[in-house]
Amino acid sequence: MLPAAFAQPKIIAHRGASHAAPENTLASFKQAWEEGADGIEGDFQLTEDGQVVCMHDPDTARTGGKKLEIKKTPWAVLSKLDVGSWKDPKYAAERIPRLADVLAILPDDKMFLLEVKSDIDAVGPIAQVLVSQKADPARVVLISFYPEVVAECRRRLPKFQAHLISALKDIGDDGKVDEAERLIQVSGAQGLQFDCKSAFDSQWLGVLKGRGLMLASWTVDDAATAKKVSDAGVDFITTNRPGPLRQEIGGS
Repeated sequence: MLPAAFAQPKIIAHRGASHAAPENTLASFKQAWEEGADGIEGDFQLTEDGQVVCMHDPDTARTGGKKLEIKKTPWAVLSKLDVGSWKDPKYAAERIPRLADVLAILPDDKMFLLEVKSDIDAVGPIAQVLVSQKADPARVVLISFYPEVVAECRRRLPKFQAHLISALKDIGDDGKVDEAERLIQVSGAQGLQFDCKSAFDSQWLGVLKGRGLMLASWTVDDAATAKKVSDAGVDFITTNRPGPLRQEIGGS
């Protein structure tokens, strides 16, 4: 069991409690609440007709039983897909949720890391849903691998946090640190989410934290990795198994 100090980062359920329920579904997000997660992370992109849907892959082959490209398929077709049976037959009723559906089940005291999987064109529709659903900027954080998407989120939704995602490959190399710094600057990112398996520079992360940036790490599924990233000062740990991990690190 880890010391209490290592339980301080918020535990975010990666695509929901995806160890137990089908990823990026309402069942997975509800399971995250049952397991005591502090928040959820989900992936969002646009359908052919501009609906904001929760799906990680560019198509539905892996989780939907047939290959339909999200951006080339209308919502009326995608909405009928069974995206739960691949995980367990008991989830056969699960359908692809829209952003509004996920916001509707977000408890008042939980965080929501919203990853923009599409390009910059998705930011406007996402902003419209967040505004129309009166999403709380204190609880919803927009995240993206694309600096231009982060910058657009900052422009369109200035009250919401927008964070950059980076694998931080071999970030101990000075050149890689310089490039990461450049991307943070050009995007205006208020936080950084990095791969827990990357060779990150803890001292540099400390500098970012000292500048007020929030830090998160994905996908942390064991206690030893949780200790490593906690020592680096992360604010959020993103994990597929929120309940079991909390027990293993001694969190309350």
